[in-house]
Amino acid sequence: MTDFIVIGGGSAGCVLAAELSRRKAGSVMVLEAGPSERHPLVSMPMALMWLMGSNRDWAWKTSPQEHAGGRMISVPRGRMLGGSGSINSMVWFRGRAADFDDWDRPGWRYADLEPAFEAVEAKLRPTRMTGAHPLSEGLAPMLGSNGQAIPTPEYESAGVCAHNLIMGRRNSAADAFLRRRPDVEIKTGAQVDRLLWQGDRATGVRLVSGEELYAAKGVVLSAGSLASPAILMRSGIGPADHLRDHGIDVRRDAPQVGENLHDHPGCGLHFCAPGSGYGLEPAQWLDWLAAPFRYYGMGTGRLASPTVEAAAFFNARGDCAEPDVQSHFIPFHLDWTGNRYALKSGYFADVVVCRPKSRGRLTLKNSHGRAAPVIDLGLFKDESDLDTLHAGLERLRDLLEQADFGPRRAAEAQPGAEITGEALRSHIRQSAGTAYHPVGTLALGGPVTDRLAVKDTEGLWVADASVMPNVTSANTNAPSMMIGYRGAEFIAEDAA
Repeated sequence: MTDFIVIGGGSAGCVLAAELSRRKAGSVMVLEAGPSERHPLVSMPMALMWLMGSNRDWAWKTSPQEHAGGRMISVPRGRMLGGSGSINSMVWFRGRAADFDDWDRPGWRYADLEPAFEAVEAKLRPTRMTGAHPLSEGLAPMLGSNGQAIPTPEYESAGVCAHNLIMGRRNSAADAFLRRRPDVEIKTGAQVDRLLWQGDRATGVRLVSGEELYAAKGVVLSAGSLASPAILMRSGIGPADHLRDHGIDVRRDAPQVGENLHDHPGCGLHFCAPGSGYGLEPAQWLDWLAAPFRYYGMGTGRLASPTVEAAAFFNARGDCAEPDVQSHFIPFHLDWTGNRYALKSGYFADVVVCRPKSRGRLTLKNSHGRAAPVIDLGLFKDESDLDTLHAGLERLRDLLEQADFGPRRAAEAQPGAEITGEALRSHIRQSAGTAYHPVGTLALGGPVTDRLAVKDTEGLWVADASVMPNVTSANTNAPSMMIGYRGAEFIAEDAA
């Protein structure tokens, strides 16, 4: 028997487990449903293009989105050690300080969290990308002179991002934290079905294989905003009527479990021209043949690109300094017809809404642990999100004209510069997705206390992006690791 079982070896879970061990809170076992992260395609930044949709991705989809053309939208989630941090673009943003202050939760204001961010960054060492494509380097002038500074959601800015990369290789939470604690027991291929109980105390887990594992001090849910609430519901904590519909004995009626699900909605512009960005045009074939030698020899070149090399933050309507949208810039040709290997070159820039108002919910499809949950992101349920995204795309077109792209500048190929007004709104509904940042299903102050304990239970905590009351104004990997670190602080104290 171990002292703590951590369910999920993703970004938050890896940090939490390592920190519980470092703080000598007790013995720790991490359960990860997927395989090890030790695979050459995981460490190679550009290979995320092949990892998404592979057996290292849960590859879930939403339910049909009523306000987004009735489409089922892809929801990639990492299925291996490192979690989504092992298949993401490694972009590092804390978010705005006001994001955390606006949560208005004791112990979770930015001043409370800054030391945790600093501690995570001391090990992860995110730095401004070196060797970025000339297009990425040319993005900064579109919002004034940002120079070599990293863009920030605190004010309008653009430029090359900071990434958790070391010598051209991914440095995930599994690399920087979990693998540095050999005393933490790691069990891969261990998908959790439900929790085990003794009275109101969580005492362990049952895997989908039927194996049962026990913890002396408690269990931590770090399986992410989609899996953590699903495990909790299968374990009898959730909306009572919904659980009864699936034949689950209700341990506690908790109607907020699974509610408040949201993500950054986004839509992009594709640009295409010979000699612009990376692509499979014949003129680049020799460069692609040389790419493995550059990468494995020096850790440089196009295979070392995390794809999202640069970003911008700006106000969608241009009427105040506070950014409300983010743009991710990818100097690769991304084919919008579904053909991964189009013989073209180009680049891509999107707009995502930083602080969306729309909310959805997560429910169970059935009571079986192997079943994917029902994911309703509620995209554009609040039409103001569509308004902001529409205005942001219109302004992005204008801003990109100010970028220093030189002879690499390309024409907008999709949806096309002529698509404006209502036609652009219709295009957004029919093609928008998300930034893959689902949060909020076990929000602080709702099912979970401000010290991350599941209410009305003992020995059970949650530490992942599901506890965010509102999504932060940028990529969520950094805040997720911070939550893992903060969770270890609370749990080590409270379980003592």
